[in-house]
Amino acid sequence: MIKYQQFYINGQWVNSISNETLDVINPATENVIANIAIGSEEDVENAVKAANNAFNSYSFSSLEERIVLLQRIVSTMKERSDDLADAMTKEMGAPYLFSREEQVASGIDHCEVMIETLKNFSFTQQRGNAQVHLEPIGVCGLITPWNWPLNQIACKVFPALAAGCTMVLKPSEIAPLSALIFAEIMDASGVPKGVFNLINGTGEGVGNALSTHKDVQMMSITGSTRAGIAVAKASADTVKRVHQELGGNCPNLILKDAPLSSAIENGLRSVFSNSGQTCDSPARMLIPAILMAQAIVIAKNVCAQIRVGDPEDKHTEVGPLVSAEHFTKVQALIQSAIEEGATVVAGGAGKPAHLSKGYFCQPTVLVAKPNSAIVKQEIFGPVVVMVPYEDEHQAITMANDTEYGLAGYVQSADQRNAQKIAKQLRCGTVQINYPEYNSRVPFGGYKQSGNGREYADFGLMDFLEYKSIIG
Repeated sequence: MIKYQQFYINGQWVNSISNETLDVINPATENVIANIAIGSEEDVENAVKAANNAFNSYSFSSLEERIVLLQRIVSTMKERSDDLADAMTKEMGAPYLFSREEQVASGIDHCEVMIETLKNFSFTQQRGNAQVHLEPIGVCGLITPWNWPLNQIACKVFPALAAGCTMVLKPSEIAPLSALIFAEIMDASGVPKGVFNLINGTGEGVGNALSTHKDVQMMSITGSTRAGIAVAKASADTVKRVHQELGGNCPNLILKDAPLSSAIENGLRSVFSNSGQTCDSPARMLIPAILMAQAIVIAKNVCAQIRVGDPEDKHTEVGPLVSAEHFTKVQALIQSAIEEGATVVAGGAGKPAHLSKGYFCQPTVLVAKPNSAIVKQEIFGPVVVMVPYEDEHQAITMANDTEYGLAGYVQSADQRNAQKIAKQLRCGTVQINYPEYNSRVPFGGYKQSGNGREYADFGLMDFLEYKSIIG
């Protein structure tokens, strides 16, 4: 077991003031793999002070200096990519190939896109007799989740750096190891002292201390809607900006003319790829009632082929859920859905028969009625709920019948009709026919899925203030 008793503050590794620690569990083995220090208000005070002091100089750094800094960071990230991937496989159970080809690759991609963005971005606009300047907002508190640990760090740290902001990062205490490696990367890349700081801790402790701190001008959180609301409330007294990327319960509209086999299979594999622990996964599959019998057969065949097991194995497609607590939650949702009358197409409650240790959940497909509790909730596990509909109008109504609005999906052979339906979905992103990943468009949600946007220039803008100089 490795012990991490230090935080990265003001360009150096310093001992935690708090005596509190927390074990990090490998969800595939249930073994303790590390022990980390948990921060206190005093640790936060030191980190914010360092960031505040650094802001006085870093905020006036040139565009060229920030581009060069990001180029050094992305180069170092590539050198440490295996270390980052191994950490995420151990801390959150991401399968070997998924850690490398998705988790690490997405973090590197966001840095490269931010470099490209800066090269084409203007921080000054002329408006008649005035200039409108875009300036860094200040010290930022960043709270990131365990499900895409490096990706979400990248979505916040890189636009903050590009904008000229300084920051204090609180990564998830459940999956903190990749974040500690990221801090080593920042140090090795020559990030100026105090610009980037990292403190491990809980939301109730470090997260709340950042949210209430008078010298933190912005909070950016990715997490549950409950956590996002808590940060917003804690930030209100100091009137700081709050950026939230929160929960989702994303509909996947399979239209009558869609190629049914590939539409079903790609949808299922998309959900199962990160053990369902992705906020914009298409877990609510809406299917024409007349095609439901065919869809069930296809889903059974797909699930029979999915390989669940040791995330260190290169052939594994689905790893464990992240923690015992989360496993219990997902199992309870599956069981309650069955008790409510949902039909089990594949999987169901309990672990896969061949796995006795680890927080593994069976890839599960349920058929449920539109008003079922399981349809209304974000499951956040390898569970797809199939829901029948009679016509497209009903499908659109069902898709929008949620408190969330992060993403939606449409599968159709008719591109024009798919675009028409996409415009009627109340969510931040709509993907048609499972397109390639695009990190140059805004990512974020409507309703209780949050406020603000991430990725490229849209993410950069969230870390900037407007200043008008007239005359």
